[in-house]
Amino acid sequence: LNMPKKQVNKKKAAPSTKKVASKPVPPPKKTIVKKPKLRKRDNPLFEKKPRNYGIGNDIQPKRDLTRFVKWPKYIKLQRQKRILLKRLKVPGIINQFTRTLDRHSAGALLAFLEKYAPETRQQKKARLLGQVKDEAK
Repeated sequence: LNMPKKQVNKKKAAPSTKKVASKPVPPPKKTIVKKPKLRKRDNPLFEKKPRNYGIGNDIQPKRDLTRFVKWPKYIKLQRQKRILLKRLKVPGIINQFTRTLDRHSAGALLAFLEKYAPETRQQKKARLLGQVKDEAK
């Protein structure tokens, strides 16, 4: 059985008489007048028309396809090694051997440090004997 629903008259709430404090209105913003930029006059001999790269239309611009090249294995390996060395944290004690001197610089450094090397046992013995002889005189 379909019975009609009772219609309930809802009383609307009377508008409140309380006044809400209004927010202070900020002063109007100053408008900045921009001067129009002077453009060079376009040459009427050369029309500017957009390019259409659809099939059978303008030639597509050259793209950088280096990512899609099949690189030789040694190049892939050296690139992967560079990335790993950047990402891995290597202790300084080990990392000091990744950058070594070339042969010429190493030879020059060793020749320089040879002057400041500690004396050997034979050199010490000769020096002490020389001192003893000087004191004996």
